[in-house]
Amino acid sequence: MDKSVPRGCVAGKITPPCSKSYAQRALAAALLADGESVLRNLEFCSDALSAIGCIETLGAKVRHIDDRTIAVTGGLSPRANVLSVGESGLAARLFTPIVSLCDCAVTIEGTGTLLHRPMDMMIAPLRQLGVDVRDGGGRLPIEVCGPMRGGEIEVDGSVSSQFVTGLLLALPLAEEDTVIRVEHAVSRNYLDMTIDTAERFGVRIQHNDYSEFYIEGGQHYTPVDMSIEGDWSAAAIMLVAGAIAGEVTLENMSLLSKQADVVVCDALVRAGASVINDDHSITVAHRDLTAFEFDATHCPDLFPALVALAAAADGESVIKGVTRLEHKESNRAEVLQSEYAKLGIRIELDDDLMRVYGGAIRSGVEVDSFRDHRIAMSLAVSALRSDEAITIRDAECVAKSYPDFFEALDALRCNDK
Repeated sequence: MDKSVPRGCVAGKITPPCSKSYAQRALAAALLADGESVLRNLEFCSDALSAIGCIETLGAKVRHIDDRTIAVTGGLSPRANVLSVGESGLAARLFTPIVSLCDCAVTIEGTGTLLHRPMDMMIAPLRQLGVDVRDGGGRLPIEVCGPMRGGEIEVDGSVSSQFVTGLLLALPLAEEDTVIRVEHAVSRNYLDMTIDTAERFGVRIQHNDYSEFYIEGGQHYTPVDMSIEGDWSAAAIMLVAGAIAGEVTLENMSLLSKQADVVVCDALVRAGASVINDDHSITVAHRDLTAFEFDATHCPDLFPALVALAAAADGESVIKGVTRLEHKESNRAEVLQSEYAKLGIRIELDDDLMRVYGGAIRSGVEVDSFRDHRIAMSLAVSALRSDEAITIRDAECVAKSYPDFFEALDALRCNDK
């Protein structure tokens, strides 16, 4: 689907979808719990649906209570020898260790861009934990057969924290205790989210500055009734829309969140936008924007939103953490550079730095999302500054995390002055 996004200003209040990162973790923990958990405020985006499909395949019973609430009866007992994770990188790296707890062979399969994303960081640690692994050259599909036991292992955390998340949620059910030594841990906020989710389900995980994790074996997940908090990754792009084209208030959001992308508010302040925090809402309003510097190493999903912000700021903005972008739904650094060039915005890549030179948006051009949901949203927000509509190819990819994104953006539109 191609989407034409016209110029416009924005004003109003919206509630972003729930955090898909928290949702997937909660779904995995509910699978492992003894009894029925109730998960509220769910958004059934593609990644959440993939996770729900995974836990059903692995033995959970899922009952829909209403359009945003489900009940999950846990019980890890695979019903098939193939586990499809869709195009979700988190689901692939999260559920592979979980299914490795079982003493049967299961093949983890994916689709689309996920087939090109690296999975080799899982192979050696799983084998050290007693799992028989047949890998596809460091890519999906991967076949695993447990049961996974505890022990001492080393994990490369430089590419992603997602596999560490899978280990942290799975290994409390192993018979033995485990020590995980993580080299070059990134996205530490996501690991905090994992530990927080486990604690809500009654499981304890300890760590030493994210370099060593200590997991007691033989623990039990207890069912919970919990509401999934709003998604700061989705909120970030809408707040940037307010910063560059009007004023936006996002409700059901807290600056105390453990989500990595909450730091977008720091970037907005550095760029000169007005940011007001009021209990469980955040309001961002347009002011004259100036170039800023920001380290996004531990929050790489913010890059597309930050580029939209930097493109509207006067001067040269510098964003650190480019090396985290290669293995996303697209090579985001290269895609941002090529597609923003079509919009008239120059982006330079210098090792781990991205330099964005703000300026006017070229009118009436066509850009490509490369089927990357965050790229599509970034381009759509930047299109608000164009004199003529910008066409975004394959814009339906926003369904991966924010199915109602374009409807929400349209609902915020006001008369352009």
